[in-house]
Amino acid sequence: MKKISVAVIGAGVRGMNAYAPYLLENPTLGQVVAEPNEEKRNNFKNRYNIKEENTFYSYNDLISKDKLADALIIATSDEQHYEPAQMALKKGYHILLENPMSNKLEEVIKLGELAKKYPDQVFMICHVLRYTPFFSELKKLVDSKELGELVNIQHNENIGYYHYAHSYIRGNWKNSNETSPLVLAKSCHDMDILLWLTGKRCKYISSFGSLSHMIEENFQDNLLKAYLYAVDSNQTNENLKKAITTGPYGKYVYKCDNNVADHMVSILEFENNITATFNLSDFTNDCSRTTKLMFTHGEVGGNSLKNVIEVHNFGERNHMIIHPKIVKSGHGGGDFKLMDDFIKSVNNREAHIKTSAIDSVESHVMAFAAEYSRLNHEVVDINKFLRNELEKLKK
Repeated sequence: MKKISVAVIGAGVRGMNAYAPYLLENPTLGQVVAEPNEEKRNNFKNRYNIKEENTFYSYNDLISKDKLADALIIATSDEQHYEPAQMALKKGYHILLENPMSNKLEEVIKLGELAKKYPDQVFMICHVLRYTPFFSELKKLVDSKELGELVNIQHNENIGYYHYAHSYIRGNWKNSNETSPLVLAKSCHDMDILLWLTGKRCKYISSFGSLSHMIEENFQDNLLKAYLYAVDSNQTNENLKKAITTGPYGKYVYKCDNNVADHMVSILEFENNITATFNLSDFTNDCSRTTKLMFTHGEVGGNSLKNVIEVHNFGERNHMIIHPKIVKSGHGGGDFKLMDDFIKSVNNREAHIKTSAIDSVESHVMAFAAEYSRLNHEVVDINKFLRNELEKLKK
């Protein structure tokens, strides 16, 4: 494997703690960082041993230079994904882009088209669930046909009340007018997993949900004021105290300007008459994903947090229990495995990429369609929805 170099744009929680730790185990890879927050930039520089001349205030400063690395990890906020991605593609960088690809559907589609225009460059999206041992085992069961044909999926994303309070009431994704709707920001992962497990295109989607509880009329003065989840990528006591006393993380959860749904359910129809329900809820104790797959000759149930999968063959008394391999990194081991695949793909263009930008457009279209359905109480024809967006781009 030849030596390659990697630059990182965005030194927040994902850039600092999800993907960059891979660089600590492979120190020859990381050489460049761009981050407007001086404290985060310096913290990243010191942690990953980056020279001062290779630190930049903005992605514009970095990308405007002659190419400084082979590959680029973009881990900025949702609304700042499109611009650096398209600039970096044109500059010749291989790209690993945090999801969602953008908080605007037209920009998602444009990035998919740009990926086709630069086929010799690796352009991957961070749909890390495909790389987890848990979902990889589920995919093996589907593809093996040992239980017959897949007929139906019940998939739950259990956000966890504390995670929702941190990220979707007080945090970066509290207001869909400013960033992304909940189903896109939190669950383009899950739309992608449903596509991956079925191996089929989604035809129709219908969604329901609302912000029903985390509103001021439900406020009680004795409620806990703050949950500490991931306030800052540099989690010193001083930073945590500052975030709580001067920032949004010390606000009462019932007195914020959040507008994203706190629960949402989607019904999906795929090709081959495969159906699925996807339930997204704040009102859970755990942060986990629970999945049930129903086949013509058996059923499978799994809990990502417990790391257990139960396989039942119809007519057999005993059932099989699978404990997927444990990999120590974020998202159930997916973060490191995704990074490993990205580096291998940059080294070997013929390597199979599980999460290409071209393929990832579809899951984003599904998420935008689900939000449209929720707001307008309509069943959405995915192909028609996409055609309408393409027509808008031509105007």
